[in-house]
Amino acid sequence: MAVFFIVVLTIYTLLNLYLFYKGYNAIPALQANKLLYSLTFIFLSAIFIVAKIIEARHSSIITDVLNIIGGFWLAFMLYGFIFFILSDITLLILRLTGILGSETIPVFRKLSFLITTGLSVLFITGGFINAVIPVVREYNITIDKPAGEVKSLRIAAVSDIHLGSIIRKRSIKKLSSILKEINPDMVLLLGDIIDGEIGPVLRGDLLQYFTCPKCREGMYAIAGNHEYIGGGSRTIPYIESKGIRVLKDEMITLDGGIQIIGRIDKDATRFSGKVRKPLEELIKLADTTKPVILMDHQPFHLDETVKYGVDLQLSGTYS
Repeated sequence: MAVFFIVVLTIYTLLNLYLFYKGYNAIPALQANKLLYSLTFIFLSAIFIVAKIIEARHSSIITDVLNIIGGFWLAFMLYGFIFFILSDITLLILRLTGILGSETIPVFRKLSFLITTGLSVLFITGGFINAVIPVVREYNITIDKPAGEVKSLRIAAVSDIHLGSIIRKRSIKKLSSILKEINPDMVLLLGDIIDGEIGPVLRGDLLQYFTCPKCREGMYAIAGNHEYIGGGSRTIPYIESKGIRVLKDEMITLDGGIQIIGRIDKDATRFSGKVRKPLEELIKLADTTKPVILMDHQPFHLDETVKYGVDLQLSGTYS
């Protein structure tokens, strides 16, 4: 665990230094105000880590604000790094081909900085809108296996809610209203329900607003990597206290013999020491002549899913 955090912190620091010098070398005004620029950059780059440290001890509205600022900076780091790397590659190609001379390099750097900043803000804004407004996609899937009298099953697969400082009561209520509208038979939560530290969620008891009263088959979930980052011993019992059964390398059987297997997340070992069972062992619990649905937060090793006769895998994302 210590090695993991050292590696992450090292990468985080190097990325921030890269962004710092990209801005400093591109904009003359920043060079003229080096102290102010440096202090502002240090504040923005440190705020995410500081917020997490404070939040682990005491969650409040202040830590929510710090987390939001830090979260936006983290997104800017990602997009900024990608776009700046692309601009560096472009600059190298233009210089090697003689298209760009030394006298025009400062102009190119300034333009690449402004374009990178603009595109990053655009992508971050789009991501934020997408995060707070759930998106519904409908898929019709046929599994050619008998399921008794059950001819169809309407499943609402919900992924990566990330309840916390940014995703609050309004978003979770909106999600519940969507569930009421589409009227599923059951809800499957595919991990990362909680965004790390559970403090902001507990303060408002946010998960109480996630409801699906007409789901005749109930609500089931698996934990994602973020549940374990925040401490699975706290996040998982909280989720289960809301009537949502969290499957931890377990299988349930619904009407008609439809089987649902929920796996422990692959990153659980890193954060909690839990080692998940191999899929080969879990599939022995199932009758593969009847429908088998697998819930696994991170969509890795899909060849195993096919090999062991799983009919449908539902996954979230790695983030």
